[in-house]
Amino acid sequence: MVDFTQARRMMVDGQLRTFDVNDMPLLDAMDSVPRELFVLPGREMLAYIDQDILVSESGESRYMVAPMILGRMIQALEIEAGDRVLDVAGGRGYAAAVLHRLGARVTFLESDETLAAAARQCLAAAGAADVAVVAGSLEQGYAAHAPYDAILVNGSVEVRPEGLLQQLGEGGRLVCVKGRGRAARATLYVRSGDAIGERSLFEAAAPLLAAFVQAPGFTF
Repeated sequence: MVDFTQARRMMVDGQLRTFDVNDMPLLDAMDSVPRELFVLPGREMLAYIDQDILVSESGESRYMVAPMILGRMIQALEIEAGDRVLDVAGGRGYAAAVLHRLGARVTFLESDETLAAAARQCLAAAGAADVAVVAGSLEQGYAAHAPYDAILVNGSVEVRPEGLLQQLGEGGRLVCVKGRGRAARATLYVRSGDAIGERSLFEAAAPLLAAFVQAPGFTF
């Protein structure tokens, strides 16, 4: 029988701290949210491995981002209690639960209603039933709850996520993995007035999100 409490502590000490995740509230949140509740039933023993985990049973593939990458991405958002946060393509809701534990007011957006329904159940089981779970277009975000202080994109993009960026409030931050393969980098966008700055953070690999794939060009 797996001791999930011990597995969480090993994840924090062996994966997060060694990858420059040093924000104490975030470490405490990831040490307390039961990651095993957010994997597919019967795969709980995989919950704390150091890699992306498939969490969708049908439709578009969706993954829970590896702990060390997710931790660094959330840390870059500098979440404060009361922040309005949009969690995009969050699978079964793990990242949303962590954000909720940090005191954020979280809107969770998935493209598939079946997956969104699964996320509602998982979040309720983890004590985060007040996360607003909605289904809709990932690239269009969720304007009804905008503007956001922070947006987390759980995966990699090939194109600049303009629809999401337009939903950031003043000083708002968006983090995603930009690119694919060895060229992929975790990237932070920050809104200042009408301008949106972009900063590369660290090398990262994450599953590519179909909603943000570069359209193929013409070949002559």
